Amino acid sequence: TVAVAAGQVVWPPADGSITYDDPVAAATGFATELVGFTDPVVGDFQQGDNRSGEVAVRAMSNGPVTTVLVRQVGSDDSWSVIGAATEQIRPTTPEPGATVSSPVQVGGTSTAFEGTVQVAVHGRQAGAPLGTGFVTGGSMGEFGPFEGTVEFVPAGEDGSIVFSTLSMEDGRVWEAAVVPVAFGSG
Repeated sequence: TVAVAAGQVVWPPADGSITYDDPVAAATGFATELVGFTDPVVGDFQQGDNRSGEVAVRAMSNGPVTTVLVRQVGSDDSWSVIGAATEQIRPTTPEPGATVSSPVQVGGTSTAFEGTVQVAVHGRQAGAPLGTGFVTGGSMGEFGPFEGTVEFVPAGEDGSIVFSTLSMEDGRVWEAAVVPVAFGSG
């Protein structure tokens, strides 16, 4: 499970241009528009409390699960994504809800093809990431630590850090962990 700071949303964009009245649609939009999954296999909504739950997303039917955490945050009953987790990427730095500045320090453990975990810093708007990089953790099914920094140009007050791995077959996004953050001045 992933700890999430109260009220922090990573998707949809903060400008209100996109809203979701269905949690599966919110998870699908997040997976394709923010994380970069191509034609993901999206599972059913699994209810948590009366305003939250999770949706399993996979790159393909036999791929690893990215668990997308969804919640009705506002008073309008629309659904938002508040984070995501996967078994193969376990970020520990920054913590959910942390205030970060550029360059942001990232760390955790992972196992990935050639040990590579992609890192992207996103604001709460649609479009390209604010900064990208990669870190190297474990590979071949062995977990190993990763750490590094990613430079970015802040946009807005908050956003997220997306940690993802790519398929060794075709280079598509394979799985992701997403941590909500706030942006502070360096």
